[in-house]
Amino acid sequence: QVQLVESGGGLVQAGGSLRLSCAASGSVFSINFMGWYRQAPGKQRDLVARISNNGNTDYADSVKGRFTISRDNAKNTVYLQMNSLKPEDTAVYYCRLDLPGHAYWGQGTQVTVSS
Repeated sequence: QVQLVESGGGLVQAGGSLRLSCAASGSVFSINFMGWYRQAPGKQRDLVARISNNGNTDYADSVKGRFTISRDNAKNTVYLQMNSLKPEDTAVYYCRLDLPGHAYWGQGTQVTVSS
């Protein structure tokens, strides 16, 4: 069993910052990627950022230069530092853990950016 516990969402004004955290526990072996996806109402769930086991990162174009993903391998925890937030960043943010042959999702945390 693998569990993902997310924290750090909330309400912030445009231009503000938030930091999301996601801690993985359980049978966590050979992690391929840890990352964040988001889903706004009526839209599909899209990649925001992900980080590989050796530290390589991928970002959605819309967040490049504003968001930073990082990872603490010893704690199996991934972070998403979100700066210069915009109203269009409003969504439910989901943590995802990719192990060989299976992906696990967190329960989601709401991020709301007011204009």
